[in-house]
Amino acid sequence: MTDPKALEQDAVSFAQRAVQCDEQGLFDTAIFYYTEATQALVTAASAGSKVPNLITKSYEYTRRVDELKALKVQHDTSSPYVAPVKTKQQQELDRARYLIEQAFEEDEAGNREEAFELYTQAAELCLNLRQDTNDKEAQAKITKLATLAVERAEQLKKSNEASLGPLPPLEDPTVPTAGRSPKPVKRDKRNKPLGTTFFDDDNEGDTGTVSKKQVAPPKHGGPTSTGGSYSREEIQVLRITSYINSREYVPFMAVDKQERFAYPLPFTDKHGMLALSPKQRQKLSRWARPDEFCNNPQMIYAVSSFSIKQTIVSDCSFVASLAIAAQYERRFKRKLITSIIYPQNRKGEPQYNPCGKYMVKLNLNGVPRKVIVDDFLPLTSHGDLLCSYSNNRNELWVSLLEKAYMKVMGGYDFPGSNSNIDLHALTSWIPERVAIRPGSDQFDADKEFTKVQDRFHKGHCLVTMATGDMSEAEADRAGLVPTHAYAMLDIRIAGGHKLILLKNPWSHLRWRGNFSEMDTIHWTEELKRQLNFDPKQASVIDNGIFWIDYESILRFFDVMYINWQPELFPHTTCMHHTWTARDGPRKDAYNIGDNPQYKLEVKAPGPSAVWILLTRHITDKEDFANNKKFITVLVYKSNGQRIFYPYDPPPYKDGVRINSPHYLVKMIEEKGTSTYTLVISQYEKNDTIHYTLRVYATCEFKMAKISEPYDPKLEKHITGQWKGQTAGGCSNYLDTHHNNPIYQLQINNNNANNMILIELRGPKEYSVGFSVVTVSENVPDAPGSFKKKTSGDFRRGFCVLELDNVPGGVYNISPCTFYQKQEGPFFLDVSSSVPISVKQLQ
Repeated sequence: MTDPKALEQDAVSFAQRAVQCDEQGLFDTAIFYYTEATQALVTAASAGSKVPNLITKSYEYTRRVDELKALKVQHDTSSPYVAPVKTKQQQELDRARYLIEQAFEEDEAGNREEAFELYTQAAELCLNLRQDTNDKEAQAKITKLATLAVERAEQLKKSNEASLGPLPPLEDPTVPTAGRSPKPVKRDKRNKPLGTTFFDDDNEGDTGTVSKKQVAPPKHGGPTSTGGSYSREEIQVLRITSYINSREYVPFMAVDKQERFAYPLPFTDKHGMLALSPKQRQKLSRWARPDEFCNNPQMIYAVSSFSIKQTIVSDCSFVASLAIAAQYERRFKRKLITSIIYPQNRKGEPQYNPCGKYMVKLNLNGVPRKVIVDDFLPLTSHGDLLCSYSNNRNELWVSLLEKAYMKVMGGYDFPGSNSNIDLHALTSWIPERVAIRPGSDQFDADKEFTKVQDRFHKGHCLVTMATGDMSEAEADRAGLVPTHAYAMLDIRIAGGHKLILLKNPWSHLRWRGNFSEMDTIHWTEELKRQLNFDPKQASVIDNGIFWIDYESILRFFDVMYINWQPELFPHTTCMHHTWTARDGPRKDAYNIGDNPQYKLEVKAPGPSAVWILLTRHITDKEDFANNKKFITVLVYKSNGQRIFYPYDPPPYKDGVRINSPHYLVKMIEEKGTSTYTLVISQYEKNDTIHYTLRVYATCEFKMAKISEPYDPKLEKHITGQWKGQTAGGCSNYLDTHHNNPIYQLQINNNNANNMILIELRGPKEYSVGFSVVTVSENVPDAPGSFKKKTSGDFRRGFCVLELDNVPGGVYNISPCTFYQKQEGPFFLDVSSSVPISVKQLQ
């Protein structure tokens, strides 16, 4: 739950910084901190703080913000983008300091070669700087840094490990010591480039699996997760889907935290600048680094949902995702979003890097992956950022996270996604899509509100909402944007009303209906007090944040995206597999026997939650712009046996095929052991897909892929036809049934454990079936012996029979249609675990 004391401390800290900036005339920064202090006070009050007069104090800060905004207008305060920035010499001095800081970290860890190189580069940079300035004070600082670097480099060069003296203290006050990077690990010189060792073939043993080493991306989670190794197929899947939009993003491993970020020259991404849309290119003036347009660039001033602003990049769902992740981090004091940005200091906080290189860990295609970016950002001719940014213009985390995600997705000309996808990439939280359909049997509005309200305030979920299609006139009247994502910042029942607080990622344009700041009917004094909301004050400036009643949500909004905390489930495991285009029929409306299938065994000590997440891997921007791959998971109560007919038996959970990369199935298990078959399904399968199937559970379970006992090299494919006399129909037609085609199957061995699968495909307008009659057996009275078996009820276009423990011998197969005189072609496929022969008798 939210810690009110931590929020109180936030408020005090932000208020102190606000006052300092206020006194120095730094209006923009003061406004930023006053606003953050206000939000911390309000949240602390709603979380149950016992400190008196919190709301009154928040009003004082809000009034001061209004006064400062008026002063800005009065004095025509210039934008922070044109404020004085650091000179080139100051920028190079910052890089020299950073190089020495990183050299000390490597030195402490015993990485002597790396430390020597960094010391040498820092010394050279300092010497060049000293020659370029006549400022005596600057020369003294530079000389001190250079001397420190040179002396330690000389020690490393002349000494062996046994005689190397202790590391000198960092006495230079210009070198930050309190926020230094985490202590590096001893580097293994045999390591290949960071991030690639996961794909090393020499990790594979005779079992065809790769051990889950400490550095490998996690496959399983929780204290009692099942398994812990990657198969060769999984390694291949993760290797193939490392290439997204023709760029490689390898799995993130523990050693990647030691990625090098210090360079004597500013780092430039080898992939170049991100692609822009025509509208963005028209507005672009130049690409610039933060120290070219910020006077004091930092990674984070305050992780705030209120300061995030979207521009002309069409990623409203991503910006909404950032907003709610930031709010969660502030409320629950858990590094949810800032933990994925590198480099970091010893506290795990992301740092501004004067060398311009950053790494972001994103959950993509089944595993966390590393994304490297530089700090070039697009600017207009007025010095405004074209990408998303924080209202504190010196704060970089919003812009750099967006840049990393847009790089993976192909550029700033992003066609858009949804916050299920975006939040899963940012946090790995479990994505659920809830279609808002009032009156539908599949949507219980009251139950959904209660669930979200309860879980949101416990920190169990992150929520965004998206509007549906609406006319321009309707959207203008409502103050909403069609097909647009909004971040949910709060959800309450107050004054008998179900209310939700939303944020438009644009940071402007708000709801104009019930409970908006324009509403003069519903806002009672008691309701204003409960929600700490003053409509008159809110109407002064449009920040894109508004209260809206749930009834209006049900009318104007189309989808609720909920991402759930994975830690709710102590048991989880996953599998990464490929479903090739050639496997199985193009449509699985009749036959799902060739679909990927899994056995899931659940052991529940009492009522338990079991969630199944299917994630299709995305490798191309076109998957978002024009996605035609519809996927789902079907769940059957079948004791883990392979399923051949999609509706026989009827599925326990019949999935809806959607073109989102994620599909979630939720089950509640009662006490006992249950065994299911999970079937991956597509609508009109045209292409090979790679996917990850992950199960989350509050109880123990086992999952395994259902393997076929049949050898594909032994399959027999027969093309036949019913025509004229051979279209004899079923056994109801005694005079003609015996005229149907007959094929003789011979199993030439003395075993009693042979496995045979027979599949018949015919015209879909016919109901088809077949019989299998034993002619002779090589193992009399074997457990699997039979005189005659049939494919069961006649079925439209397809039927199948699986024979277990069949003794060697001779068997006749006779395919037929239900009615006589139904002419047409058919295909008879016989799969076997042993060599067989098939010939046509008639």
